Amino acid sequence: MWILKQRFLKLEIKGKGLGGTKMKTVGILILGSVLYVLIGCQPEQSKLTDNVAATRQFDTVADFPILPLERLMAPGSFGTPLISPDGRLISWIAPLDGIPNLYVAPADDIAAARPVTRFTEGGVRGTNVSGKVIYQWHYDSLRVIFPMDYDGDENWDIHIVDVETGEERNLTPVPDKKVEIIAYGRAKPDDLLVSVVTFGQSNPDVYHLNLASGEFALVQKNEGSLAYLADNDLNIRLSISFSDEGGLDLYQFSTAHDASGRSELIYQVAPEDLPALTTAVYQGIIRFDASSEHLYIYDAKGRDTAALVTVDLDTGELQLLAEDDRVDISGVMYHPTRGTVQAYAANWIKTRWTAIDQDIAADLDALAQMKDGELAVLSRSDDDSKWIVQYTSSDEPVSFYLYERENKNSSFLFTSTPQLEGLKLSRLHPFVLTTDDGFDLVSYLSLPPWTDPDDDGRPDQPVPIVVFVHGGPSDERAQIAFGPIVHWLANRGYGFLYVNFRGSAGFGKAYMNAQKMEWGGKMHQDVLDQVQWAIDEGIADPDKVAILGGSYGGYEALVGMTMTPDVFACGIVIVGPSNLESFMPHWDEDRMGETIGDPRTEEGRAFLRSRSPINFAQNTRNPVLIGQGARDSRVPQEQSDTVVEKMRQAGVEVTYIVYPDEGHGFAKPANNMSFFAITEVFLGKCLGGRYEPIKNQIEGSSVQVPVGAEHIPGLNEALIKAENVLGG
Repeated sequence: MWILKQRFLKLEIKGKGLGGTKMKTVGILILGSVLYVLIGCQPEQSKLTDNVAATRQFDTVADFPILPLERLMAPGSFGTPLISPDGRLISWIAPLDGIPNLYVAPADDIAAARPVTRFTEGGVRGTNVSGKVIYQWHYDSLRVIFPMDYDGDENWDIHIVDVETGEERNLTPVPDKKVEIIAYGRAKPDDLLVSVVTFGQSNPDVYHLNLASGEFALVQKNEGSLAYLADNDLNIRLSISFSDEGGLDLYQFSTAHDASGRSELIYQVAPEDLPALTTAVYQGIIRFDASSEHLYIYDAKGRDTAALVTVDLDTGELQLLAEDDRVDISGVMYHPTRGTVQAYAANWIKTRWTAIDQDIAADLDALAQMKDGELAVLSRSDDDSKWIVQYTSSDEPVSFYLYERENKNSSFLFTSTPQLEGLKLSRLHPFVLTTDDGFDLVSYLSLPPWTDPDDDGRPDQPVPIVVFVHGGPSDERAQIAFGPIVHWLANRGYGFLYVNFRGSAGFGKAYMNAQKMEWGGKMHQDVLDQVQWAIDEGIADPDKVAILGGSYGGYEALVGMTMTPDVFACGIVIVGPSNLESFMPHWDEDRMGETIGDPRTEEGRAFLRSRSPINFAQNTRNPVLIGQGARDSRVPQEQSDTVVEKMRQAGVEVTYIVYPDEGHGFAKPANNMSFFAITEVFLGKCLGGRYEPIKNQIEGSSVQVPVGAEHIPGLNEALIKAENVLGG
C-alpha cells in the first residue's frame, strides 16, 4: 500500500488489503445496478500482498487475447446463497435463460440444484444496488420470501415461493407503491410488517401482511417519521424522525400516543453525528435484543467513528460493545436465534472480524486460515451447525462454501462467475493519499497484467487509465472486491483507479461531514489529486485519462468534463445529475440543502448554479458518453436531456444512450451488455485500447440513441440491424 502524506511528499510501502462495507444514508443517491458488480490491511503489515508477487509471472499482451463481453459480463451471476433455517437446503440466485432466478439444492448435494422460480423478465435480486441482502427463508424452511422490481423503478412487491411445488405468489400487488419488509420474526412466522411508500409520498406507512391469508392491513399511518422499528413480537416500538436542529430523534411508543403518533423521546443524534445512525438504520444494525428491552445501535457521540452500543430503553443508558479509532464499525454478526452480538467488523483497507462471543472465535480463526480473501458469513442454520461463508479477492471470482462447525469442515459450493475461473486476472492494489487538510483517501489501482510483470502495482511505462467515482456519495465507498468491470477494462488495456474522497462511507463523521457544500469543490479536488498522483508516479499517461461514474459518480464525471476540461480525455456518465438547482426539489430540501446547497434562497440557488455542470457544458472539449434510464426516480431523465442538448449546441462530441425500460442503473442483461459494448468502442476511440466491434451485442436491448450515434464506430449500423429507434 502506498501511504502519501501531505499530497505526494512521503512514500512508504505497506500491505495489501481486501475489504468491504456497504452503507446507506438518508436521502443520498446510490449507484445504479449497471455498476454494482464493482466494487482495507492494517498499516502494521510490511508486505505488499498476501501472495508473493514473484510467483505470478506475466508475459506480453499477445498472451492475453481479447475476452468476449459475453464471457466477462455474462448475464446474471451466481450469488447470495442462504441456508434454510433447518439446515437442509441452500438457496441462491443464478441465471435461467439469462434472467436471474432462485435456485434450491440439498445442502449435501449441490449438484441436484433446480430453479424454483422461472421469471422471463426482471428476475430475482439477491441484493439491492447497495449490496444489502433482500430475500430470506421462511422459518418453516419450505418457502422463500423475496422482493421484485419489474421495471427498474424501485417499486418493489413482496413475493413468496414454495420451494417444493414452485407455486409463486405476489403478496402485495398494489400499483404505484414501493413495499419493503421492515420486520419478520420467528415469534410470528406467518406475519410480516412492511413499509409502504405510495407514488409521490416521501415517508412510509406501516402495514401488517399475513402470509397465509394474504390479509394486508394498515397498522401505522405515517405522521412525519422517516422510519419505524418493531420488536421481536412485531410490535411497533420506535419511530425515527428528523429533529428541528437537523439531527435525528428516536421516539418510543407507549399506550398513550401524542397527537403525532409518537411518545417518549429516548435517543437523540446531533446533526454532526448523523452518519453513524443513518448507517445503522440501513444496515439493519438498529435492532432489539432477545428481550426487546435493549436496542443495538451505532453511536458516534463523543467520538469520530461509529461504535456499536446498546441502549437501555427504560433508562436510556448506553453500553459500549465495539469501536475502532480509525473507521466506523462496518458489520455485526448476531446469533441466529438468540440475536446476541457475537462479532464485529472494522474496515480500514481490509475488513477484520473480531469475536465478542468466544463461542465462535475458533470458527472465525479456522475460516480465516482456510482461504485467502475477504471473509463474510452470509447465513446460519437455526441450530448454528452450518454456515454459508463467502471469500472475496480482487483477482478471482467470489467463492462460496458450506462450513460445518462440528468438524470445522468447509465444502465448496460455487463461484460467482464460473466463466472467469482459471484466468490470469489483475489485482486491485491499495494506496492512501493524505490531503492537505488531513483526510486519508483510501483508494485502489488495477493494471493490465502485461504492463506490470512483477505485480507490484507499477506499470513498466505509463498506461491509459479509467478513473471510477462511486455513487452515493455517503452510502458507498471504494473497496476491494471482485469486479468484472475491472477485469474487462484491464483486458482492454486500461488501468483502473477506484477512488474514495471526502464524504465516502465508513471513515468517520469528520470525513463524512467534510462533504458539506463541497460537491464540485473539495470532493472534486480529492479526485483530481489522485489522478495527479498517478501521473506523477508514472502510472497514468496524462493524455489518456478517462472518468467514469454513476449517480453521484455521474455528477462527478460531468464536473470533470465541464469544469476541468483539460484533465480528462473523455467521460462516461451514467444517470448523473447535471443541474443541482432543478435536481434538489426532488429530494428533502431541508436536509440535502445543508449538504449540497439550499434551492429556497437566492444565495443558495446561486451556489447550486456554480456547482452545476450544465452551466459549464459549453466548456467541454472532449468526447462524452451519457447513459440514462427513462424510469429513473432518483435522477430524472431531464437531468441528462438538458445537458446533452446544451453540449450538442456547443459542438461537443456527445453520445446519448437511453433505455426506456430502466431506472437508476441498467439491470436488464441485454441492456447492460449493449451499454458495455458501446462503452468499450467509445473508450477505444478515446484512449486507444482494445475493443470488440459492435455487431449483435445490442440486439434484444431497448437501447435508443437520440444524439451522437455517428460518434461511435459501427453503432448506427448495429441500431439499424437491431431495428432500434434512432434519434437525430
